[in-house]
Amino acid sequence: MSEAASALVFALFLIFCRIGTCMMLMPGFSSSRIPAQVRLFLSFAITLALSPIILPQLEPLLSGASDADRLHLIASELLNGFFIGLLGRVFLIALSFAGHVIANAIGMGQAMGPVFEDGPDPTISTLVTFTATTLIFVLNLHAEIARALVASYSAMPAANGFSVQASLINIADNLDEAFMLCLRISSPFVLYAVIVNFAIGLANKLTPTIPIYFISLPFVLAGGLVLFGYVIGDFLILFMQEFQQWVLNG
Repeated sequence: MSEAASALVFALFLIFCRIGTCMMLMPGFSSSRIPAQVRLFLSFAITLALSPIILPQLEPLLSGASDADRLHLIASELLNGFFIGLLGRVFLIALSFAGHVIANAIGMGQAMGPVFEDGPDPTISTLVTFTATTLIFVLNLHAEIARALVASYSAMPAANGFSVQASLINIADNLDEAFMLCLRISSPFVLYAVIVNFAIGLANKLTPTIPIYFISLPFVLAGGLVLFGYVIGDFLILFMQEFQQWVLNG
């Protein structure tokens, strides 16, 4: 194999390192319901599709590069892809946590649904995360993610390696944004749980001989489901707006 062909193959491998690692964590693509072989070939296909745009930025780095330089490029590209995928994964983790909060607030914390990600979650949490993942593809955000990966080579050039300080700052900012998003989504249910539990506790004090808690459980669950059906559209719109803003602006 000639030196030019070897540099071309290695440049494609570097692109695959960033894209494949990002796809391993990005919402939707990283679901355990997708077989590993499908995810592997999907990452490879995206790499080949985006390579004509990215190759001109990588080929100058590989001319005359030593083995140590190539190993450094592989490690930095793997870390860059992991960092980009982790930023997107934080949003889905925040949404799943908000689903846990909602399920516990309305009395459905023990009702486990089918496995969607890594383990069984409450039915409400599974419904919310599955719907949000579907909306990512319906709204064509998966194509915007591909564009964001191309733009990442301008924001995080391969020549600069992996910046630990900048990455930690971005992760901290992203966690703060995701926490506030989770709080806004679950705030109606937290308020509902406080009011309902206060009313049940007060009624239980007034009538200690009647098991108010067990009698009121179906009514608490029904009220929580009515509230969930009323606000699910609003907080899914809120989540998708935040996720879309992150994808488009990075």
